[in-house]
Amino acid sequence: MGPTRFSALAVASVLGALGGYALVVITEALGGTAPPVRWASVGALVAIAGVVGGLAVSTYRTLQRDRRRIDPGRAVNLLLLGKASALVGAVIAGGYVGFALHFVDDLNAQLPRQRVIGSAVAAVVGVVIGISGLLLERACRVPAADEE
Repeated sequence: MGPTRFSALAVASVLGALGGYALVVITEALGGTAPPVRWASVGALVAIAGVVGGLAVSTYRTLQRDRRRIDPGRAVNLLLLGKASALVGAVIAGGYVGFALHFVDDLNAQLPRQRVIGSAVAAVVGVVIGISGLLLERACRVPAADEE
């Protein structure tokens, strides 16, 4: 299993952006209104970023700095969590950017402005989730054996 490729993250981000934009278009075509961006959901994303980032730091300290071993099953689980977090972070960031792009023209009105601001914050947190996932994935690399 190799490291997550930048091209996979770019594709995930573009698909997320298309999905976020399409959500607004489809909702409005069906006669509804686009959902607002809730700060509670942004807070949940921050919590996820914190957990993944904390696991990345802890795993790095254990494997790379302290050179201790961890259970192979746990290592695989952490690696998969890192890969999944990187991809999901890219999808979340792209989705919120696509959602916000639909409302950029109407920044004079209060509700579209709130949607753009909330989406921008959520997109940044999505990027942080992706970076945390990549760091966790990198922390799971087995260190080179000592020459002694």
